[in-house]
Amino acid sequence: MSTVRAIAAERVADEVARLFQEANYDLPQDVFTALVQARAAEEAPLARSILDQILENARVASSERMALCQDCGTSVVFLELGQDVHITGGYLYDAITEGVGRAYREGFLRSSMVLQPFSARRNTGNNTPPVIHTELVPGDRLRITVMPKGGGCENMSQMKILLPGAGRAGMADFVVQAVEEAGGNPCPPLIVGVGIGGTAEHCMALAKRALLRPVGEPHPDPEVAQFEAELLEAVNATGIGPQAVGGRTTALAVHVGTFPTHIASLPVAVNLQCHSARTKSVVL
Repeated sequence: MSTVRAIAAERVADEVARLFQEANYDLPQDVFTALVQARAAEEAPLARSILDQILENARVASSERMALCQDCGTSVVFLELGQDVHITGGYLYDAITEGVGRAYREGFLRSSMVLQPFSARRNTGNNTPPVIHTELVPGDRLRITVMPKGGGCENMSQMKILLPGAGRAGMADFVVQAVEEAGGNPCPPLIVGVGIGGTAEHCMALAKRALLRPVGEPHPDPEVAQFEAELLEAVNATGIGPQAVGGRTTALAVHVGTFPTHIASLPVAVNLQCHSARTKSVVL
């Protein structure tokens, strides 16, 4: 018989505050390594120069504890909540909101969230409220993953429900078209998140969650992994390049997430992540 494990809401708030500051200051090692590899493989002189600047920016941001990008993003939080966890001393979502507000105030991070999005658009002043995705999982642990998601890349999201007969070719055309239409707006080189299956809203969630996978780690299903490789080749063949100056490195990786879907549907979503692919995670 399982026992319930208590986690204090105050601890959650502290961890969220720490994670969002670190995410904004420190580029994940997998992303940094992928950029170094892209710089070594890039042939276009201007593209190489852009990649050099991106890498230097990452070094300065980390050493000076400054934001990697002036756009410190929407505060997106992914929770894997063990079913045997009990949050004590407060409401879980309130604790996360407190942590986000503290991170952006104390870390001198730009606040970008506005209330009344189609009218007053008044800035909340501390980048709250966060966007929270919660998954209930077995066990007595809480995994918190944060993603400050920049507006430039998020604005380029696309979703389309194809006819099932469109198949792999139709999905590939849609993904490449989305990248081409985005151009330099999402600040390439990109990580391309692709969701396939489910329903409209679940497909979009799959695409965003796919961005959390370490850069270059293939999907465990060989069929999906092969499709990822094909998509990456097609995206880089566009020649958009780093910051859209041309070159062979439009994307560092394409990550696909899948889910079963209705016999009459083939939902496909694209969520682009910029080269400042900021994520941090902790398990409590």
